[in-house]
Amino acid sequence: MFAAIFNIDGRPVDHRRFEVAGHDFESLDPAGHIAFVCSKAGPLAATGEAIGIRGLGGLFRIVGRVRLDARDELRSLLSDLPQAAVGEASDAELCLRAYAAWGDAFLDRLTGDFCFVLWDGARKRMICARDQLGIRSLFHAEVGGAWFVSDSLDWIAAQTVVARDLDDTWIADFLTVGHSLESERTVYRHIRRLAPAHVLTISGTRAATRRYWRLEIGDPLYFRDRRQYTEGFFDLLSKSIADRLPAGRVGIAMSGGLDSTTLAACAVHVTGDASRVVAECLDFEQFESARERHFSSLAAERLGVELRHRQSDDLVYDTQWWARTTTTPEPSDLITTAHFDREVVCERAKRASVWFYGEGPDNALVFERNDYLSWLVGRRDWRRLAEAGVFYFHVKGLAGWWETLTRYTRRRHHTDDSVGVPPWIAPSLARHVDLERRFASATSPGGFGAGLVPRHPWRPGAVAGFNNPIWPAVFADYEFEESLGPLALRHPFLDLRVLEFMLSVPTLPWAREKMLLREAMRGQLPDEVLARRKTPHESTLPFGHGLPSLSRDGYLDRYVDISIVSAGNWSGRLRGKALAVHVLDHWLTRRRLGGVISQ
Repeated sequence: MFAAIFNIDGRPVDHRRFEVAGHDFESLDPAGHIAFVCSKAGPLAATGEAIGIRGLGGLFRIVGRVRLDARDELRSLLSDLPQAAVGEASDAELCLRAYAAWGDAFLDRLTGDFCFVLWDGARKRMICARDQLGIRSLFHAEVGGAWFVSDSLDWIAAQTVVARDLDDTWIADFLTVGHSLESERTVYRHIRRLAPAHVLTISGTRAATRRYWRLEIGDPLYFRDRRQYTEGFFDLLSKSIADRLPAGRVGIAMSGGLDSTTLAACAVHVTGDASRVVAECLDFEQFESARERHFSSLAAERLGVELRHRQSDDLVYDTQWWARTTTTPEPSDLITTAHFDREVVCERAKRASVWFYGEGPDNALVFERNDYLSWLVGRRDWRRLAEAGVFYFHVKGLAGWWETLTRYTRRRHHTDDSVGVPPWIAPSLARHVDLERRFASATSPGGFGAGLVPRHPWRPGAVAGFNNPIWPAVFADYEFEESLGPLALRHPFLDLRVLEFMLSVPTLPWAREKMLLREAMRGQLPDEVLARRKTPHESTLPFGHGLPSLSRDGYLDRYVDISIVSAGNWSGRLRGKALAVHVLDHWLTRRRLGGVISQ
């Protein structure tokens, strides 16, 4: 945990409130109106992301969690400038040197996973930044001229001067779609979340937020030699993995699918030592048709990595979750598995301090065939249109064309899987936040807020998808997982170099069934793994087992009609939405008993 307190009216920070055991406290200004607080270095020091306070000269200080990509390139740019000696600088210190060299433009040179607060003593201002995709979280609140900024929502909410009124819009979104539809909102109305790729600058006279980066993809990458696609992808992914490797072993959360096994293969290649790579596969008997154990074992044996299988059917839902002491910063379905997740995380941490997850390719390599072909037609690029048609005909094969023919000749029935706004949402709440409109926007192509960014001409779904607020929600879930034990989670496919390459390759043929990965891994992974198609999992939770009745103290009534929730024997997606009501009730009860919220 780290935090910054900035009294812009010049009042000194009351150090007695913030100097607590297990934390470092540092006043940064002679007047004492700006201070940093952070946890002392702990087990995460081995990951290279240890939180700490760093300085450059007497003017600049930084506190945060920082892991940079392409740090060697950054060092080479900085070494030609004054204040050299960057060879041994930590990533946080590189941020300071970049700011000293380029001022406000320094964020244009930084990529990676980071959230930090930087104090510029010369200009008397505080700069708060979050990485481009929002992998790390940063929260802020302003009360009567005092700013509180932290990577911990709980820390800010615990400050007695910060109002803890709940945000009805956030709660309505949670009860309807499971996460906030606006990345700046938190469950508390007066505490905000800094949006991904944004920077908040606070001085004695003003506070301003601006976006410093956007995901922008130009024309497709066209190479004469097809090997340049696979070699280019493999080279960038290898660089991404090298930037994320800890000093010791690295773990791979490995199913038998293509994405995670690709990470394992590249990690072995980069380390040159298979003994440094360990993996774990979660086995589910209810998903036996997926055969995760079989495919993951094939990959591990081929690569020579140590693989452990964890039987996990009993870990998908804790029937006693409501009676546990664990809490989440905001209402979250993760509370229903947190007891089991803690055990998994702590056991994984004993094997490796850093674990790689395979998020990214499913979203970046979504197959948008028609948009790409229409774009080529609009440009009258007949040569590439013909090439794309030949590629598509070849890679789809006879079996694929027969499957398409069968699908189109079979009688089709339209099914609507969505359930809309749950029937138990209080009508007053739905009207207050315009919930029907919000839900309709969330389920439209590109998701909520898709109209805020221009439609990409040939990769509209993929590019819009990475602007969807579901991503910050996913990363917040990962941060909660990290909080359960001493490990760090990293996402090599979401390195901007790798992500932008995946989004820039021609849709045909490289995005069809993630052909880019399959061809890049040819000869490195077993053919049986490379030929495997995406296998979706659909879990059925034993909802309702051991749950107490919903609270009747009035706190929940402003959001839902308890009688409707309790009366129905819900199934399918409504079952999960009904569970969200119990999750909210549990969170409200625990926070109220702890004195964190009030009606």
